[in-house]
Amino acid sequence: MLDPTLATYGFTWLDWLVLLGYLTLTTVLGAKLAGKNTTIREFFLGGRKLPWWAVAGSIIATEISAVTFVSVPSVVFKPGGDLRYFQHALFGALFARIIVALVLVPAYYQREIYSPYDYMGHKLGSAVKKVTTALFSLGGILAQSSRVYLTAVVLEVVLGPAFFAPVQEALGIDPVVQSIVLIGVIAIVWTLLGGITTVIWTDVILFGVFFVGALAALGCVVWNLDGGFAELFRVGWDAGKFRVLDFDTDPTKTYTVIAAAFGTTLGNIGIFGTDQLMAQRVFCCKNARDAQKAMIASWLGNAVTLTVMLVGIALYAYYDKHPMTGDTLASYQANHERIFPIFIVQVIPPGLTGLIIAGIFAAAISSLDSILAALAQTSLSAIWQPLRRRKLGLGPDESFPPDEDSRQVAVGRWFIVVAGVVLCAAAIGMIEVAKHYASILDLALAMAGYTSGALLAGFLLAFLPQVKVDGFGFCFSAPLSAVFVYALVWHNPASRWVASALGLAAILVYAWCWSRGVRGASLGKIGWLVVAVLLILVVNRFGTFSRIDPETLKLVEKSIAFPYQAPLGAAFAFVFALLLGRPRAAAVEEGR
Repeated sequence: MLDPTLATYGFTWLDWLVLLGYLTLTTVLGAKLAGKNTTIREFFLGGRKLPWWAVAGSIIATEISAVTFVSVPSVVFKPGGDLRYFQHALFGALFARIIVALVLVPAYYQREIYSPYDYMGHKLGSAVKKVTTALFSLGGILAQSSRVYLTAVVLEVVLGPAFFAPVQEALGIDPVVQSIVLIGVIAIVWTLLGGITTVIWTDVILFGVFFVGALAALGCVVWNLDGGFAELFRVGWDAGKFRVLDFDTDPTKTYTVIAAAFGTTLGNIGIFGTDQLMAQRVFCCKNARDAQKAMIASWLGNAVTLTVMLVGIALYAYYDKHPMTGDTLASYQANHERIFPIFIVQVIPPGLTGLIIAGIFAAAISSLDSILAALAQTSLSAIWQPLRRRKLGLGPDESFPPDEDSRQVAVGRWFIVVAGVVLCAAAIGMIEVAKHYASILDLALAMAGYTSGALLAGFLLAFLPQVKVDGFGFCFSAPLSAVFVYALVWHNPASRWVASALGLAAILVYAWCWSRGVRGASLGKIGWLVVAVLLILVVNRFGTFSRIDPETLKLVEKSIAFPYQAPLGAAFAFVFALLLGRPRAAAVEEGR
């Protein structure tokens, strides 16, 4: 039995050699495979010539972040933890991909566009493009910053206090903050190398690295078990760790069949189909058929999720025989997400530690460079290009002259840097936000729910032929949808003040539009806006469920589980967009 100190092996020179070798090789290969990207089409669409299998690998790498690699094992490991999280992969993730491939992808390939927001803007008006871009930016920053934060926690544990001590002593910067900055710098550099093409090819490499890392981690834990896999299954089965399906109808429970089949399916349609983080890859395929193959094939990436869940069971079996004590136990109790990193530094030998950390790092960077590319493209399209068109005297559908390509690529690179700085700042803010969630897995999944429902509603308004309204009402209902989800999640006096202020702001903006004679705004429709705000406040005040906490046996108030947040947000945005909207023909007359 190993002496249970916090660092039996630590991060050795051999681990550094493996990690730095991986970073160098990935950087060189990614830049070489990307080639020269001199046009905006090449920089953000990869010239629409990337093979579908590479796009599928990139989708997998982006979806499977460090949260999957580190937080999922901790969720399975903890008391009461099991495989029920996998229900979301078995049902929601699969159903959503099929729907996106069969419905959304053909719609997007009707014309060359760079994002789902181009599609919505073309159908519903330029204002919708700006609103959906802003919502995507908000949701992307919230979701990905939580993933960056988790990776920083892992690096803090694995690299050890000595690595961070010089900067901490000189400048007083917390080790987690130092880790966040390190991750951000590497992601920015990789994204700048060659735009989306570099992102996709490095993602393919990263997927291979973290899949090998996951298998190596599982193999190492099993190797240290007396009895190997047989012991893993015996202990795991006796502890109920292999439970997969849960048919409970409790709306506050996250991991149930109903939550996965209904909530996760609708939520993932929004994530894979209307969130530029994922959708940007779909636009890089040669044609719609290849894009459909890439989307459906990416579901196979859930093999990685299953592998790391087995790591969680293996860790449970190991620590069942080798209980934590001393500094190890104290570190785990301080943050349950540390269980896998603790095992890495305690038990896994040098060299292999570097490989596994490379896998965790790969998972984090693959998500971060993807969001940087997506944020840069949507910001360029929604903010800079309209201003540039105005300066050049171009209409909304006129193409930029060829000599503008190099300028747009340069501006896009600056947007990447700005997005990286904002994401790192948000990740630092997650240090406090994470304290309000049971796990960082729940935090990361919940963050996307604030805006993905509104984005899904925007696509439905643009796509459904039965819908005869433009996007005027959506410009109000979509932001309020994010406030509605916020009201579903947070139930305290402070949240009521925030919701009230945002709702009042929406009413005042609408009233200003009506006073200025903006077409579509009417005094009667302000009433619907008031109804929307009142609904938000009612949900915030009364939208909880009384449940008995199984650990304390006390009555507690719980919010609705996060898989339901995106569908409810989509319904809110869609209904009030119809009630506040105007005939779609009005937008056509005014132009986009």
